[in-house]
Amino acid sequence: MDIELVVVRGPEDAAATAAALLTEVARARGAIALAGGSTPRRAYELAAGALTDWGGASLWFGDERCVPADDPRSNQRLVAEALLRRLTVAPAVHPVPTQLTPGEAASAYDALLQGVGLDLALLGLGLDGHTASLFPHAPSLRVRDRLAVAAAPGLDPFVERVTLTIPALAAAAHVVFLAVGADKADAARRAFAEPPSEATPASLVRAGAGTTTVVLDEAAAVLLG
Repeated sequence: MDIELVVVRGPEDAAATAAALLTEVARARGAIALAGGSTPRRAYELAAGALTDWGGASLWFGDERCVPADDPRSNQRLVAEALLRRLTVAPAVHPVPTQLTPGEAASAYDALLQGVGLDLALLGLGLDGHTASLFPHAPSLRVRDRLAVAAAPGLDPFVERVTLTIPALAAAAHVVFLAVGADKADAARRAFAEPPSEATPASLVRAGAGTTTVVLDEAAAVLLG
């Protein structure tokens, strides 16, 4: 499947590009699945600065660490700090119920997602080529009958997780990857310039009937030619 490759000068430009895509969907009161980790934080801050009324939109999580919502490792906490607390009108937020066991939380989230049409899924890219909490060669990569599953711990941080599955992400109208920095260059090459492989899970996630956009800064894109 074709991808739209957007290469910008540096991390701030990449964050601004992602923020513009987020606010476009929020303004249209769409459903958005958000990424965790450190890379999207600035995009969330810029999105909140550009649009403070997110009323009518809904936020979901592409994955979550199975920790309390106030834990520094929590994606829910990240989104609250970088985005939600800066808004005048908040969207509907649907966190993963991490107070449950990982299996129970995944089942509950799978049920919540039934019938939800994601307008945008924002994804990151790990050094090992993972995205969301879909890790290389994990059994979750072959799940086709669930929208959310429990995932084994990732390397950083080493905690159990819940992740959306490939079918759930591929059903989004717009899949957007965001990656910056020279340390992501090899993963970006494997994910976006080589054939799909379970060794690089991000290479397996593409919008099935919509658009896949890859936002990279020049350092992350250096090996793409």
